[in-house]
Amino acid sequence: MFYFSVFGAGFLCLSLCACTTASIKNIHDPANTYTPENTCHKEVDQYPFIQIASPSLPDGVIEFKNLTYVKYPKRELQLDLYAPAFATQELRPAIVLVHGGGWRAGYRENLTPLAQALALQGYVAATISYRLAPEEKYPAAIHDVKAAIRWLRINAKSYGVDATHIAIAGGSAGGQIASLTGVTNGMGKFDPQAAISDVSSAVQAIINIDGLSDFTSEEARKYEDDPRKNPSSAGLWFGGNYAENTILWHEASPINYVQKNTPPILFIKSSRARFSVGQTEMSELMAQQGVHSEVKNFPDAPHSFWLFDPWMKPTAKLIADFLDEQF
Repeated sequence: MFYFSVFGAGFLCLSLCACTTASIKNIHDPANTYTPENTCHKEVDQYPFIQIASPSLPDGVIEFKNLTYVKYPKRELQLDLYAPAFATQELRPAIVLVHGGGWRAGYRENLTPLAQALALQGYVAATISYRLAPEEKYPAAIHDVKAAIRWLRINAKSYGVDATHIAIAGGSAGGQIASLTGVTNGMGKFDPQAAISDVSSAVQAIINIDGLSDFTSEEARKYEDDPRKNPSSAGLWFGGNYAENTILWHEASPINYVQKNTPPILFIKSSRARFSVGQTEMSELMAQQGVHSEVKNFPDAPHSFWLFDPWMKPTAKLIADFLDEQF
């Protein structure tokens, strides 16, 4: 298990300027508050050294912005693509990144620094927007992510992507969405486009960063089905609490789909165990099926650590090392 400590005099900067950035301005819905800036301000007292990871495009990375990957009657969804700038004759593996925000908030731009760091590791990385709970309930987000994977596979040659090696990753709610997307490869219920396309939306690896694996466990429901929240984030996504929509809470739990063809999974966890409920049990089930999984841990990190320095680049390194081994 990997442990990473950030304590030391070199990081002790008490200035709140660490919580400012020019990352994503003038695109926010005022009701959508899951941003690096807001999260940083919540965490800075406990982690005075925290800094928002820079979204500035680094040398060695090229970007393709605002690419439409799916159109609906009243909506189109876009992604941003980041790729290594150096030329090569070889196609590169790719990874689709799903932002967090409790299924009801967040922006793809939150994951821009992580995508750029993965591009520096030799991967083509896509950050995607998807339909949030206030707009569309479960399982619309899963439909969207599978559509993004299919779009990337269809356009693989245009962006130098190896269509046989595509991974899915996400953080927090995005981690749960990424896991569910990956463990339901080939299941038409979660992929309505499959009925009109012969291009696969399957992924070959999954990275779940601090995301739930089981909505139905008592520990998960203590937080996600809290009666004081009306509705909770999960309750809003499912259109009802656990008692009202038990079937959906069960159906959306990645742990319930483990079988011998499940893709390998990397779990990356923070110090806050509530966000990765079900991981241990899911890893045990995968081992019983002979499916590879790994667990890495940042024991001193807050939830949403992947948005911030000093954790963002080590997170990208863990993901790249895992995918290098699998691919």
